[in-house]
Amino acid sequence: VQLQASGGGLVQAGGSLRLSCAASGRTFRSYVMGWFRQAPGKEREFVAVISRGGNTLYRDSVKGRFTISRDNAKNTGYLQMNNLNPEDTAVYYCAAGTYYGGNPQYMDYWGKGTLVTVSS
Repeated sequence: VQLQASGGGLVQAGGSLRLSCAASGRTFRSYVMGWFRQAPGKEREFVAVISRGGNTLYRDSVKGRFTISRDNAKNTGYLQMNNLNPEDTAVYYCAAGTYYGGNPQYMDYWGKGTLVTVSS
């Protein structure tokens, strides 16, 4: 499956963005989908993941602010990000695989990232 993330941009602290992850192929519904991010000089880290059935996991720092969702009919996943702060600045990547968890090493497919910049 091929993935393409979009929706990044520059936003002020407290603002919102919605990222999209468009997937090719008709097997999108068969995969777990996740969002990860990588800030300059830091390792890629887990943000959120959604199972095939819609169960979700979030990293603690985004709980209550970010919402992951998916629309299997559109082969698209989303990450709604509210109340953004400068610490959320990073390149955001969507990924897919059969692993339901937060370790990026176990995701099988990756899209190119989209940059999110939050100004203070």
